[in-house]
Amino acid sequence: MRNKKVELLAPAGNAEAFYGAVHAGADAIYLGGNRFGARAYAENFSEDELVDCIRYAHLLGRKVYLTVNTLVKESEFSELYEYLMPYYRAGLDGVIIQDIGVFAFIRDAFPQMELHGSTQMTITGEYGAEFLKKQGACRVVPARELSLEEIRRIKEVTGMEIECFIHGAMCYCYSGQCLFSSILGGRSGNRGRCAQPCRLPYTVGGNRRECYPLSLKDMCTIENIPELIDAGIDSFKIEGRMKKPEYAAGVTAVYRKYIDKYYEKPGEKLSISGEDLHRLSCLYIRSERQNGYYHKHNGKEMVTLNNPAYSGSDEQVLEQIREKYLYKHLTLPVQMKASFLTGTVAKLTLRCDQTEVTVTGETVQEAAKQPITVENISKQLGKLGGSNFHLDGTMDIRVSENAFYPLKTMNELRRKGLSLLEQKLITANGFPYTREVQKPFDITGAHNGHMQKQSGFSLYLRTAEQWNGFLRSSFLKKPKEHTSLRIYVDSDLFLTWGDTIAEHLQILKKIPAETVLALPKIIRLRDSRYLKLLEKSIRDNLEAVDGFLVSSLEHVGLLQQWDFLQSKKRYGDHGLYLWNCRSIEFWTDYLDGFCLPLELNYAEQRQLVNGILPAEKFLYGRIPMMVTANCVTKTTDHCRREEGFGITELTDRYHKVFPVMRNCTHCYNIIYNSVPFSLHKTVAKWKDSFCCRLEFTTESENETWNVLEYFYGSRTDLPYTEYTTGHEKRGVE
Repeated sequence: MRNKKVELLAPAGNAEAFYGAVHAGADAIYLGGNRFGARAYAENFSEDELVDCIRYAHLLGRKVYLTVNTLVKESEFSELYEYLMPYYRAGLDGVIIQDIGVFAFIRDAFPQMELHGSTQMTITGEYGAEFLKKQGACRVVPARELSLEEIRRIKEVTGMEIECFIHGAMCYCYSGQCLFSSILGGRSGNRGRCAQPCRLPYTVGGNRRECYPLSLKDMCTIENIPELIDAGIDSFKIEGRMKKPEYAAGVTAVYRKYIDKYYEKPGEKLSISGEDLHRLSCLYIRSERQNGYYHKHNGKEMVTLNNPAYSGSDEQVLEQIREKYLYKHLTLPVQMKASFLTGTVAKLTLRCDQTEVTVTGETVQEAAKQPITVENISKQLGKLGGSNFHLDGTMDIRVSENAFYPLKTMNELRRKGLSLLEQKLITANGFPYTREVQKPFDITGAHNGHMQKQSGFSLYLRTAEQWNGFLRSSFLKKPKEHTSLRIYVDSDLFLTWGDTIAEHLQILKKIPAETVLALPKIIRLRDSRYLKLLEKSIRDNLEAVDGFLVSSLEHVGLLQQWDFLQSKKRYGDHGLYLWNCRSIEFWTDYLDGFCLPLELNYAEQRQLVNGILPAEKFLYGRIPMMVTANCVTKTTDHCRREEGFGITELTDRYHKVFPVMRNCTHCYNIIYNSVPFSLHKTVAKWKDSFCCRLEFTTESENETWNVLEYFYGSRTDLPYTEYTTGHEKRGVE
């Protein structure tokens, strides 16, 4: 058993939920202020409320973490410093962050703040976690899809604090990799505005019967507490900032009970009472309970195929929770000793447990008319309502017979004493009562004022058919002078070439074209054998490989481990989310270029073309809406267990058909938009300033050839009938 007890981390969407969770036994609370949090529709906290909550938590020895886990636009970045400053000064314990630009800024501007990598950073293994640790993170919230074995591995390799979800709603998509709500309706999950299209009905393949293949059951791991602790998890996180205070308090109380039982008799099996299981089921559980991905990679049993609604609540249980946790305010006992002797200064001594403070006031005068008495002194000093204290026993009061002291001044003495006692108790608990703040020199990040142009094309090829379509195209038949060409070769395709890798890559060298390997969208511990094979193949063809396309921190960390690649270029994919100049400034040490984000509009993208890193513009391709560990085919039919790719389809209520690419090599799905993204009408204004990216996903050989000929060859008619321009004009809120 570890010496340090696991932290129980509860959510709070408002002050009532905060106090309820604290009273129910939470060790820490995570919450959002009125900006930059991934629950834009939660009630959230005003500045004064949040500061009060920090003070209150520290008084009781608890912690508060602030969610700053949205992507931040360049136009918003200058507001971040003033937003965080009062919370930092009040002793905020940590910040949960998604945006790497925000991460770097807070690290530099608020050096005493703990930095926690949000689950929306999609950390899926030791490489990403280790990279984040080197940047200054002390804690990581890995992707919810990880197994206990993978979590244990991250802990052993990095030594970082690990925070994992143990109860509540589950996203179907790898967190941070979901654009479904954003692309369909403009409500971005990366901005805290997810409309939850995963909870809607779809038909799958040729089946006409509607079901809910993307709606996961809620997680409940109350019976798994011992093995979760044994895996090295440091913080048990309850999901639910959008849920009611009864949920925050009720779920916290049950987990508190059994965590404490575990530590009372470590090694013994926990026996969960039926009453407590019923209590949890009454608190917003979808369908049956399930324990997430800790022991499974995916499965039909994880999905609410027939109904995504919450099970019914029990009003009696809810009322019990309200009465026990929500209608009370925990206060600390304080003993008081006061002295009001004429000719001397008034003195008040306060004692709470072993902590004692003494404050003095003005000189006590002789009374001209009505002298003060023990009774009215006791009444004034005993007005502790609204404070975090209650009177313990009777006051010890000494007062001269003919003493006078203004009641208003007596109240000020009481407030002064309570404030000092609170301050001393907080520092005794190991928390800062206040921090000094030094305004950073640069708020917004680097910008050198000119655009670094990079004309040409980049092509992302995933399959042998797409490769063959490329070989037939004008890119090979009629290459144009002064047009640079970069080919992203999917690493899965690269490995299928086997002994002919050198032959294939030689074709690109003759054009000439830059050869860049695109790593698997998600890499996990299960991919260890694959990565060793890939590493060997790269070593064998090292001269022919020019660089790598990276779309996650996992990729960045992995390539740092492969030190023989240090001279190779690295290009950031749109999944790295470079939304602001701070992000770009951060990545200049690691990247040679980046793809402009898919959720920013044209004007917002132009703000990022700042001469620091060459930018690539996504011009054509189906936008990846979700990357998922669960498999639509396995859920609705059976596991294919085949290497390579397969395609099925999701059809929504409006008869829109979304291709689902099944990657059996790495066991994940990618759900693509129903129509391709295309900026063919505006290609002229992009091609001289950017590397224009054409990305192929589900296209056949002929479809690939047709698209290439339209954008580069002699074809003048559009090779597809429907398309979208995505967020090019509107962007996201």
